[in-house]
Amino acid sequence: MQFDGFFGKLTTGKWAKIAKCSSDTALNDIKDLLAKGMLVKNEEGGRSTNYSLTEV
Repeated sequence: MQFDGFFGKLTTGKWAKIAKCSSDTALNDIKDLLAKGMLVKNEEGGRSTNYSLTEV
């Protein structure tokens, strides 16, 4: 995944920094993108929860 020079796994914390929002807002954004099928949750869980773009 690449987003303005960002490489790697997307986490709620990273999204909060990219979007300049709170971690709660970032989680809501990610949940919305999951529901729309744009992101998938990777197998790592707990504090290692991360997301990837779906394959087109």
